[in-house]
Order: sequence, then C-alpha cells, then structure tokens
Amino acid sequence: MAKTITPRPMRSLDLLPRRSTRTSSRVLASTINSESSKVAKKPKAKPGNIENGEHELHIHELPNGSRNKVPATPPAKRVELEITRAPPETPTPAQIGLMAASYSTGDIDDASLPPIPADRPAEPHITNAPLKTPGGSRVTTYSEEIIHSSPSKTGIPRPTTTTDKLLAEACAHLINLEPKLKPVIEKHQCRMFSPEGLAEEIDPFRSLTSGIMAQQVSGAAANAIKNKFIGLFNPAPTGEEKPQDRAFPTPVQVAVCEVPFLRTAGLSQRKAEYIKGLAQKFVDGELSARMLVEASYEEVLEKLTAVRGLGKWSVEMFACFSLKRMDVFSTGDLGVQRGMAALLGKDVKKLKAKGGNKWKYMSEQDMLEHSAKFAPYRSLFMWYMWRIEDVNVDAIQDNSTF
Repeated sequence: MAKTITPRPMRSLDLLPRRSTRTSSRVLASTINSESSKVAKKPKAKPGNIENGEHELHIHELPNGSRNKVPATPPAKRVELEITRAPPETPTPAQIGLMAASYSTGDIDDASLPPIPADRPAEPHITNAPLKTPGGSRVTTYSEEIIHSSPSKTGIPRPTTTTDKLLAEACAHLINLEPKLKPVIEKHQCRMFSPEGLAEEIDPFRSLTSGIMAQQVSGAAANAIKNKFIGLFNPAPTGEEKPQDRAFPTPVQVAVCEVPFLRTAGLSQRKAEYIKGLAQKFVDGELSARMLVEASYEEVLEKLTAVRGLGKWSVEMFACFSLKRMDVFSTGDLGVQRGMAALLGKDVKKLKAKGGNKWKYMSEQDMLEHSAKFAPYRSLFMWYMWRIEDVNVDAIQDNSTF
C-alpha cells in the first residue's frame, strides 16, 4: 500500500531565493533580530504624553528674549542623605547683609505706595518689618482690622509698643539685666532694629534667595552672583545701571526657568535647584508675605526649614534680620557662642584651642539658660554677642551695596 505524504505548509522563508546554508542562516538571524527589536523598542512619548511617564513641555519666553523648555510637572525630588555640619566660624555678617537688604526695584510703582509711618504698632514676637509682595503691594502685621480684632481670633498678640520705641526699650531691658553690656550698647547702635531699619521694606523671596546664594562663599562672591542673577532677568540697556537698582526677579519668573539657565549666573547645580524649588513654593502659595507676617515663629521655622536649601541657621537669621522678629536666638552660631563665653568671663582663646566640637565655647543648654532672661529681645542680645568679640557687622549695618 502506497504511503500518503502530506505536504507541509509553506513558510515565509521558502519564498526567499535559494542561497547557501550559511547565507540562509544569516538571513534568518537578521529577520529574528529585526522582529525582536520591534518588540523591544518602546515608542518615544511625544511632548505632553503624560501616560507614558513623560512630562508635558511648554515653551516659555525668558525675560532676555531667549526661549526655554520647562516641564509643567516638576520631576520627582531626589532623596538625599542629610549631613550635619558644624556652622561656619563667622558667616553671619556677609550672609545676613544680603538677606536683610531692603527692597528696591526701581519700578515706578514703588512711588505709589504711601510712606511707612515711623511709629507703627510693634511687638517683639511678631514680624515688625513691612514685607513686599511680588505684585508690588505691602503687607504689615498690624493692619486696622488686626488691631481691632481679638488675639484669640487672629492668633496675633496685641501690640505692646511702637517701632520708634522698640530699640530703646530693648536696649534698656538688656542693660537692666546685664550692666556689663552697657559700654558695648552705647558704643554700637544696632541700626537693624532702629526706627529707620524697621521702616525698610523686605522682599521675602529676594532675602531667602540671597541667603542661599551666600552659603559657603565669601560676601564678595555672593554679591557678584546675585548681580549676575538679577542681570539674567533684567539686563541693563545701557550697561551703566547698577544691578541692585534693577528689579529682582519674581518667583514666577524664576520658577519657569530651567536649572541650566539659572546656573549661568554662577550658581552651583545644587543652589540653582534650591532657588528654583523656593520660587515654586511661593508660586504654589505654600509661602507668601502674608503667611510670614501672620505665622508664629515656630510656624515660620517649620515652613521654611522644610524647603530644600534652607537650614535652621539660615531661617533663624532670616526671621531675625529680615522679618525683624526680636526674640530669635541661634545656639548654632559660633560667633554667638564665643561672645556669650566672653561675657561670662571665660578665656575664649583657651576654649578655641580645644576644638573638635560644635559646642566648643559653650554647651547648647548653657546658652539657652543664660539667654532666657533676655527674652523677648534675644535677637538684639545675639547681635551684641557678635560685637563683644569684634565680629565685623558692617555688612549688616549698611546694606547700600546689596
């Protein structure tokens, strides 16, 4: 009986011209690799394709005329290990000078605001500086509505004095509790808390941004970076106008810029990221001039230290010398530690020789105990601790160069 042979189905390879076995193998491998690559390759997501994990892109016109692609959805924050470092020896004057510089934009809308009274209501525990908003308005703690409202309703204590008397009352309080402070107080007037100093308007975004710029660099370097930063957004048309006379960029202007663009001002990668993140906090409303006026010191500390790039020392200096809160005390400042040790009669040179310890001059507990009696004027007490050890505070006193 004849055996029936069933023909096999024709495959795609049978349609190819006959080649040698070696050639056919190469063709087969090429076909398989081609098919595999089609499966393995993931199609590129087009701009705006959020489902594919890509961020929507928008083209933004920068103030200097260039165009910039900026993600509408910010990338996920990188998780970084926090490294605790001892505070610098005496970073205070230069950095605070940048942070505490009064607001000056050169804008015509500055002239439309009424002059600030020299005898405004004041209270040591609250923000006594008038704050400038990005829109050009002014925010103060004691508006007419707040003054006539109950503290239980507003959360703001009633004013206990006025801005023209605050410094004199604070100095009298310090001298009464520690007569040894009288010579240094009479020799050095603290302009920061004088009626003139309390009348200077502060732009919170500018102050905090300047503080980040000043971290771990000299005062001259920080000032140069700040001027370049302003120039990125407001270049001088003639080249003769001083950078400090030009408007500091608003949070909205900074938030839409990419980090590489901000770095052209001389910022490090990390600082550029910090400043962009800070700007976004103001844009989102998490930070605002109104919040900094109405919040308690504890709330200010909590909100600002949650921002990348702002440590506790930076926030303490901002609260003290920008917001003009009179009862701030920084135990982590080595200049303050050294001044307190000298005030208590300790040999500072011998203490310094020991080294190797963040609290080389005094323990944190001792600092808190000895400073408690100077409340609610510990900000002023802290300032005079720098003067006792002859820390140069000219950068704080005279902000005209910033």
